[in-house]
Amino acid sequence: MLTPTEGDYKASPMLDLRNVAQNFDAVVARLKTRGGNLDLGPFQELFSERGKLFASMESLAARRNAANEEMKKKAKEDPQALDALRGDLRAVSQDIKDKQNRLKEVEEEIDRILLLIPNLPHESVPVGASADENVQVKSWGEKPNLPFTPKQHFELGEKLGMLDFERAAKVSGSRFTFYKGALARLERALVTFMIDVHTQKGYTELLPPYLVLRETMMGTGQLPKFEDDAFKTLGDPERFLIPTAEVPVTNYHADEILEGESMPIRYCAFSPCFRAEAGAAGRDTRGLIRQHQFHKVEMVKFAQPDKSLEELESMTDDACDILRRLGLHHRVMLLCTGDMGFSARKTYDIEVWLPGQNAYREISSCSDCGDFQSRRAKIRFRAQKGDKPQLVHTLNGSGLAVGRTSIAILENYQRDDGTIAIPEVLWPYMGGIKELKPL
Repeated sequence: MLTPTEGDYKASPMLDLRNVAQNFDAVVARLKTRGGNLDLGPFQELFSERGKLFASMESLAARRNAANEEMKKKAKEDPQALDALRGDLRAVSQDIKDKQNRLKEVEEEIDRILLLIPNLPHESVPVGASADENVQVKSWGEKPNLPFTPKQHFELGEKLGMLDFERAAKVSGSRFTFYKGALARLERALVTFMIDVHTQKGYTELLPPYLVLRETMMGTGQLPKFEDDAFKTLGDPERFLIPTAEVPVTNYHADEILEGESMPIRYCAFSPCFRAEAGAAGRDTRGLIRQHQFHKVEMVKFAQPDKSLEELESMTDDACDILRRLGLHHRVMLLCTGDMGFSARKTYDIEVWLPGQNAYREISSCSDCGDFQSRRAKIRFRAQKGDKPQLVHTLNGSGLAVGRTSIAILENYQRDDGTIAIPEVLWPYMGGIKELKPL
């Protein structure tokens, strides 16, 4: 039997269409907990029409089969009646063709809508409308007790002569920065340190391309929803500067079937990241917090479905381990439904304490995306040889945002005389430099 979730309709490259069909009300209710202007009315209407088209086509196909059988009989019994039967058969065949064309239009429209619908939150994610309803699950260390009024990182960096926002604006416009001297070396040292820690834990290092194709951005969910936040070329084909190494690294296995015994597969990658920050007008206009270009070390995992939540916990701890080794106080927040990213089904944000701002700021976001990205990018696995391929679960997390780690070191290790102590674990990466002094 041909049903709305079977037949020759290709798998939807977003949410699981079969799950949507079987649990429509529950899926809609859960998606609405994400907030925003999510309107699923058109989707429901199209989905209903799709079901009716399948039913009608099935009925017409039965009529066509019956007409064919009748023609076989009439050919022997009453050849003169064949013309009328042929006319009926042509009409039924044309009706089927018309409905097939309409079905194609409906399915294309369903795909277009689904591309703009976010992932379904996991049942363990708390319902909430904003960051105010996120839940702290753990913390490490204590806020430093500085015996003076702490300065913010941009004040410290400019006083050291190691952050130059003015010349960067002359060269590139707003939200860019020149690092200089030992602070530039600190940024480079942090990258190497982070990669070393992750590779020692079994992550394989990748150095990815920084320009990717449109379908690559779609594979991880950046497009079409967030095209205004992306920088792209005007070439043919157009290419996008990556907003995070998650994009090329997750697509590293696009359109592949992985072997179950090789999983989980873990990668880490350093890259610059480029973001237009179209929706961030007026926010964090000073300093390094919200730049058009910044550095990040990314972690990406490919896991079997029954292991992905466990892998999310270990990935989050791997990110926290960098902060523990650097001696930076931080907390881990479980994001509520209304604060999660588009592709995530469950997310932990790691927030580091910044004494100059007297606030916690996000330094890593670790997410389990379930099969949301793998459905788009066609990444599957076989649990055992000969088994039917299944969709993998993908995970990603910052391990860490490098610029924000530099910020945290500047603010947490500042001294009253304007110098900055460097965490001991970084000394070997700094060529023996143990503090930042004014140039």
